[in-house]
Amino acid sequence: MSIRTVLTLPAVLALALPASAGVASASSAAPPACRESALTVAAHASDRPGTVRISITNRTRHACAVDRIPTVVFGDLDGPARPVPEGTSGPYSVSAGGSAYAAVRTLDPDATDLRVVDRLTVAGSPAHRGRTFDAASLGSPDGIQVWEPVTTWWHRSQATADAALDRYTG
Repeated sequence: MSIRTVLTLPAVLALALPASAGVASASSAAPPACRESALTVAAHASDRPGTVRISITNRTRHACAVDRIPTVVFGDLDGPARPVPEGTSGPYSVSAGGSAYAAVRTLDPDATDLRVVDRLTVAGSPAHRGRTFDAASLGSPDGIQVWEPVTTWWHRSQATADAALDRYTG
């Protein structure tokens, strides 16, 4: 009889991702969850049509954790944007005073059956209510066009988030 090591999915992910990915490693405990009141949530129109840039900033003096996948909901449509790459919830550490960034593609460029919503809500965790941005503030005064929206995981820079969106949707 032999003994073999079996890694759980979180352990495999922690080993597969570089330490800079913001995921708590298997050998260290994740910081406590960020309180929603400790986060500043922002969303901005991108220079690319059908893309929104989002960020969260930890305003406290201690690291805290949000979900590695931003929660992005469009108006009254069912469900949040699908994460790219696909994955499950897990902690993402945001340093004291630090920020995390993601890129959201609101529609598939080949889509012909679009929906239009008047707002977008972004949260750092599914447990948070999030902050709502109206379409006009995101550069879409006639509404945000939506079809099969996707969001990247949180990243340490906006450039990295943009590159991840290109990699997984290009």
